[in-house]
Amino acid sequence: MIQDIKPHIFHNEFKNLKPDANDKAIVFDGKNFLVKRDEDDTLHMPGCSDIEGDYQYVFSVDDTRYFLFKGWEYAEREGEVEHYIRRYEKHLEGFKFENIQNLRQLTSKELCFAVMTAWHLNVWYRDNRYCGRCGAKTLHDIKERMVRCPKCGNMIFPQIAPAVIVALTHGNKILLTKYAATRDYKKYALIAGFVEIGETVEETVEREVMEEVGLKVKNLRYYKSQPWGYDSNVLMGYFAELDGDESITMDTEELSKAQWFAREEMPAHNDGISLTREMMGVFENKAKYEEFMRSATPLIF
Repeated sequence: MIQDIKPHIFHNEFKNLKPDANDKAIVFDGKNFLVKRDEDDTLHMPGCSDIEGDYQYVFSVDDTRYFLFKGWEYAEREGEVEHYIRRYEKHLEGFKFENIQNLRQLTSKELCFAVMTAWHLNVWYRDNRYCGRCGAKTLHDIKERMVRCPKCGNMIFPQIAPAVIVALTHGNKILLTKYAATRDYKKYALIAGFVEIGETVEETVEREVMEEVGLKVKNLRYYKSQPWGYDSNVLMGYFAELDGDESITMDTEELSKAQWFAREEMPAHNDGISLTREMMGVFENKAKYEEFMRSATPLIF
């Protein structure tokens, strides 16, 4: 998956640092990021010394330090950061803005994961410039990853939204879905949804499957988790077996398609990036799926 970047090491501990000439800049303009792409899809990030401005240290990969360009201080609308960056174009030959969806690739995977994670923090910093309690302008804390209100003392930490991914199976078949037309992602997916207040993750699995396709589940087995910075999520993957009738009642506001596929006829496969696709790949490989089912004890809830 995209976070599996070994032998590289991701260091996410907070540090109060200022950038130097060797540090890398992550620059967003709306949902676009500044990057230089080689013909083989190798990615390169600009240096902090290439662009004058305010930066926030976010993390390191190995010994390379990454700083988030505080675009929210320079722009309110998409396009304004790009306009600001143009004054430094002599230092940025070959760089251009690309949509963050282009990060779904295996080449330069450690950079893709870095930018995705920086996007998560960018959204949080951008959306918490003012205190939600009293409206005063917030300050970045110097000891931990937090913004603080100097007026009322409100402490605001990064938002991480827990969500589930559900691979629902029925013998040799798996249920695949496509999101409604309003969503950016158009490929096959698994049933997914956010954990609601007051419910367990297992109850979320049961509720989401019922809401989206009108089916009951049994024999839940936890698979893996994944940080997913695109949507500020931590995803938790579960395999579940169908309990009862396989007839689908699809929620057309959430989904445009929901269909059972036999293992040998699956239209989507493991891409090495997402938890969803890895779970599809596990089911597609019969031996691997049966080994997982034997080793993972069904959850009782």
